[in-house]
Amino acid sequence: MTNLLDLKNKLISNSSIGLDDVKEIRELIFEDGKIDSDEANFLFYINNKFSSANNHTSWSELFIDGICSFLLQDENSPDNVDEKEADWLLKHIESDGKIDPVEKELLKTLKNRSKSIPKNLEDYINKNV
Repeated sequence: MTNLLDLKNKLISNSSIGLDDVKEIRELIFEDGKIDSDEANFLFYINNKFSSANNHTSWSELFIDGICSFLLQDENSPDNVDEKEADWLLKHIESDGKIDPVEKELLKTLKNRSKSIPKNLEDYINKNV
């Protein structure tokens, strides 16, 4: 079975994320039914690496589903984004110095799906989306 490192090494030689790549990523990260921090970090790494590429449209759906699952389906704050999660999210979004369209869509989706989000994240969304 492929692991995250193997998949990362395979993907970095690509020029974009294709449909087969999305299927393989989805199968791997949702294998146990939940997204852990390594898998969420992996999704951000891949998104940042390929943010300017002509990716298959299913990539944005997978990225958003994965990050929302990680943030909203946890035991500590189910259906909510807590302060620690908001800090993690903002650190990852700002890590490459830009907010790409997929990240903007993620922010909109998170705001709609979560019962509550910290004020700093809400302010960030209102300013940037």
